[in-house]
Amino acid sequence: MQTQGMDRRSFLRGSAGILAAVAVQPLFPGTIFGANAAGAVRLGGPVFDAPGDPEGLALAHRQLGYRAAYCPGVSLNDEARIRAFADAFARQDVVIAEVGRWVNLLDADGEQRRKNLQAVTDGLALADAIGARCCVDIAGSFNPTSWFGPDPRNLGKEHFDASVENARKIIDAVKPRRAKFCYEMMGWSWPHSPEACVKMVKAVDRKSFGVHLDPCNLVNSPEKFYDNTALLNECFDKLGKWIVSCHAKDLAWEVEMNVHFKEVIPGRGKLDYATYLRRLAQLPQKPPLMLEHLNGAAEYREAREFVVKAGKAAGVSFE
Repeated sequence: MQTQGMDRRSFLRGSAGILAAVAVQPLFPGTIFGANAAGAVRLGGPVFDAPGDPEGLALAHRQLGYRAAYCPGVSLNDEARIRAFADAFARQDVVIAEVGRWVNLLDADGEQRRKNLQAVTDGLALADAIGARCCVDIAGSFNPTSWFGPDPRNLGKEHFDASVENARKIIDAVKPRRAKFCYEMMGWSWPHSPEACVKMVKAVDRKSFGVHLDPCNLVNSPEKFYDNTALLNECFDKLGKWIVSCHAKDLAWEVEMNVHFKEVIPGRGKLDYATYLRRLAQLPQKPPLMLEHLNGAAEYREAREFVVKAGKAAGVSFE
């Protein structure tokens, strides 16, 4: 979830690739890449300074060693361009992981709430049209000043019931054939734990409702920080069959007079990436793993290199 600086949609609209004329070579020699690799992970992330044409953008992802991508910036009404992106990414065997629609579905203003619901509905329609694995948003917040911020009501029945109703409305309006709709996990609102995700999946009761896994968002106590291996295993044990896309981040404990966890570049924190990657590689539906929330190409390169190195050490290959 994008919370500061350039939002994810603007970020992706500007990410249009490295020159298409450059030959596609893996960025990580010595790492196993292959379309049919067993127990493999599809890693993805944004691309900086790439050409805007579909083929060039798809090639730019391959040049960076990515086999998954965020949805390119394209209008739902531009059928020809949607088809061009879908075809180009399919030719390069790069999966479009997700369409992000980062709006507050529980906004206190009724008209804004209606617009937000429509934006997410259109996002799911775009995901289905372009072949993305999912459309994802947070369930929303009752916080009056922050669209994603904490509020006591965010953990109550009112939030749960409204989130279930919104998910059903979005899915029933689109009736997607292949894309799923998901709520990203949050530590202070539904769904705030693996068990909460299970409860929400069962309550929504739609085949097109999936799980978007972002384990760092679930770390909201010292116990979960110290034993995030157990948290990861619980996520995969309880949610594995529903997971359609994942985020790759890391957490460090910034020492002050109260508990403060801070997102950092993967490898600079304490998330058990060996367990995360091993469990992810075992899922038959091969959910993409998407790097996010970093600043600039250098930080994304550091994150890519760490994830690949951690995967290699854990016996995990990358498609």
